[in-house]
Amino acid sequence: MELVAFDHRMWRAGNQTNIDEGGGLQGASMRGAAPKEDAGTSMLERQEWDRITRELDAQGSSVLKRLLSAEECQDLASHYGDDSWFRSRVVMASHGFGRGEYKYLRYPLPEVIAELRPSLYERLAPIANRWNEAMNIGVRYPERHEAFLRRCHAAGQRKPTPLLLQYGEGDYNCLHQDLYGEHVFPIQVAILLSEPGRDFSGGEFVLTEQRPRMQSRVEVVELGRGDGVAFAVHHRPVKGTRGNYRVNMRHGVSRLRSGKRYTLGIIFHDAQ
Repeated sequence: MELVAFDHRMWRAGNQTNIDEGGGLQGASMRGAAPKEDAGTSMLERQEWDRITRELDAQGSSVLKRLLSAEECQDLASHYGDDSWFRSRVVMASHGFGRGEYKYLRYPLPEVIAELRPSLYERLAPIANRWNEAMNIGVRYPERHEAFLRRCHAAGQRKPTPLLLQYGEGDYNCLHQDLYGEHVFPIQVAILLSEPGRDFSGGEFVLTEQRPRMQSRVEVVELGRGDGVAFAVHHRPVKGTRGNYRVNMRHGVSRLRSGKRYTLGIIFHDAQ
């Protein structure tokens, strides 16, 4: 398996359509347990999208409850040792990213992720477009994830970015941003696959927000198994007395005190 390192800012890099390793379209993979319900529709339709939108606007993050079932979480975590699922592995301590490791999934993605990724994108794209407009950024995102991936691939960003992360006792993830090239979707989602208090202790998901001429603000996000957190990748708009301005966002994971923690990261842009 290829061992990959990236610049610190760049290192992380609808339908059931997937993209193969060469960038071509093909049907979704059947790897992994088939979801009991359509992960791309039913679970997302039950989310409180008015609340999620308000919280993303107000603080740059929001919890999406029970995106995956316990069985789906267990199945995904259990495949971490199966290298046929992955295109590369990164040992964080080797690059100063923290402690622990993660692996980027290869195309075609496991079915539950192949369904969830474009369905989440389609609900987050209107928020992303509104954010860019507020920050006077000219980029706009198409309604469909497939169209956005074609934009990425045309610019040479053809490597899949969804990943599984594994932490053991004493592991942590330094504050960072998941940027992989010219085309960056400004929101991403992390889903906790392990049970806090049973499988591990510590290991809290942390966000920091740096406003101009102000000290950084820290947000600790509490997640249960199967919960996701949607959060700003790089910048988000904040309304000030003289209009909107950009704040810089970073995210990480605090030190794991015991046990083992698995996370699914869903990034919507692909990598160079």
